[in-house]
Amino acid sequence: MFELIFFILLTPGVSEFLCMSPDLEMSYTFCDSTTSNFMFNLTPCNIMNIDVWNATLKWIPRSDITFLEVVFNIWYDGARVLHWKELLCSGTDDEYSVCETLKGETLVEEFNIKGSRTNFPKGNYSVVIQGFSDGSENNMVICLNFTMIVKQDVY
Repeated sequence: MFELIFFILLTPGVSEFLCMSPDLEMSYTFCDSTTSNFMFNLTPCNIMNIDVWNATLKWIPRSDITFLEVVFNIWYDGARVLHWKELLCSGTDDEYSVCETLKGETLVEEFNIKGSRTNFPKGNYSVVIQGFSDGSENNMVICLNFTMIVKQDVY
């Protein structure tokens, strides 16, 4: 069954329902007070036996992206289970298309997310993704809070 998650994130603080399937529910909010022009599309809308999700990202950043550090925090049933930082853009020899995107430009990127890396146990997940345009984590360019409810164990 082909299902599609399609969402446009425009309003901070308001929860938006994204998708529902027999094994997964997803929603989002912005976790900062500044609105962003952001769209994310993910197929399929389920978590069971998925090797690859197809994703499309459309984003108009609110500042130039010459430096970009992304911080992922994941909570599972209230306990933090992952804190991960990744430097995507350093300003020199960057490999990602988001690097060198100027404020007001539209970035459109299609990519795959490998689903088989992680088995998600049944439960409630909160995934906070923050993007910073400086190394001190003071200039946040985007902040998203995804809620993911896995309804059945993958095992």
